[in-house]
Amino acid sequence: MTASLIAFAAMLALTFLRVPIALAMGAVGIAGIALLKGVEPALATATQVTYETGFNYAFSVVPLFILMGTFVTRAGMAEELYAVCYAFMGHLRGGLAMATIAACGGFGAICGSSLATAATMSKVAMPPMRKFGYSSALAAGSIASGGTLGILIPPSAVMVIYGIISDTNIGKLFAAGILPGLIGILFYCGAVQWTTWRDPKAGPRGERTPWRERLKTLRGVGAFVAMSIGLVFIYRMRAFDGHDVAVIGALGTIALAFFYRGIIGVIALFVLVMGGIYGGVFTPTEAGGVGASGAFAIAFARGRLSWRSLYAILAEAARTTAMLFVILIGALMFANFINYTSMPGDLRNFVNQFEIRPVVVIAAICVIYILLGCVLESISMILLTVPVFYPLVQHLGYDLVWFGIIVVVVTEISLITPPIGMNVFVLKTLLPDVPTSTVFRGVLPFIVVDFFRLALLVAVPAISLLLPHMMK
Repeated sequence: MTASLIAFAAMLALTFLRVPIALAMGAVGIAGIALLKGVEPALATATQVTYETGFNYAFSVVPLFILMGTFVTRAGMAEELYAVCYAFMGHLRGGLAMATIAACGGFGAICGSSLATAATMSKVAMPPMRKFGYSSALAAGSIASGGTLGILIPPSAVMVIYGIISDTNIGKLFAAGILPGLIGILFYCGAVQWTTWRDPKAGPRGERTPWRERLKTLRGVGAFVAMSIGLVFIYRMRAFDGHDVAVIGALGTIALAFFYRGIIGVIALFVLVMGGIYGGVFTPTEAGGVGASGAFAIAFARGRLSWRSLYAILAEAARTTAMLFVILIGALMFANFINYTSMPGDLRNFVNQFEIRPVVVIAAICVIYILLGCVLESISMILLTVPVFYPLVQHLGYDLVWFGIIVVVVTEISLITPPIGMNVFVLKTLLPDVPTSTVFRGVLPFIVVDFFRLALLVAVPAISLLLPHMMK
């Protein structure tokens, strides 16, 4: 246990000295193994981890979902999704901020990245909120907080990494994130209402959209509902088996996305990816390939791709993938050292010795995540801590799917908490005229409701486990 604590302290010290987190974790891990086992085993471990991580088939889902999110951004779906949310919510008090949050949730469902969601929605939602006189704090706070939904509402690269590290079914993790994500949207809208109740000038009402215009934003949804009812009827009549019906539904949804513009594209990709996983048609890795192909097809059909933009998309996806894999390799080296020190076993023995209640252990883990989130980037934090905590949580009898949702929700909180708050600094880069202190002030109500949501999910695990238990 002592060696592990020293290693954590050394890693954090290197991080504070501005050493990249991947290099800090890798260097401490290799140095620790060298001290315990010798130089040759340490070098062999470094070689083995690098090779196996690069050639691990399970990790191929990460670049596929990253590529899917990049194509989605290029296809302009964020603007279309925001237009729908604005049409139905923009006339309410704080309506533009609530529309931003709802659009972030929908965009996160097909993007999978919190940073990309926040960056994209800042370009889409900030101009209209400024036009109607929204306070900078509420406008920036709603974008930064809504962006965090990108890693909870599936598909999510963070969930994929957690699933691989903890050997948890990724499809069930995706299904488990849907209801907590919807609850997050409702809680965030509640935070907007509370803010505008205290200061009505912070979020004035926008223009009321006529019902005719609102219905125009839903073009294609009626056809999608009719197709869904027809497919359910066909399945009930035993005309086709479940797999055939799922394939027909996926192809039909993509066809509707080509024919109609607007929200149907978001529905198409979400149904294609999650419907295929939930129905057992294909694995999460195959879903990544299908989703990336579908996003490419939609972007191409809408005339959003050229040779230059395609090159830029592939280069961006490659850079992001390379960054994640470097962090992943460093974290696995550090985790190997922690396993040599038997820290997970020591934690189990500590809990058994003092007969600590399991819920107290979960609460302590959440506090540790929140504190680490103030100084560490989210993916690094998950890679660093999950190998230590998940054996203890499993020993206590908790479902690892449920624990994965708790970890992701706490990670969401870390994305908007000072002093790091990656989403906050993304907005600061894109909105240089908005002070960082203003953004942090704007996210405070959202952090408060996030703690209520976290407490609800800890107290009622059935919220997270309802849909996974219904999966095939």
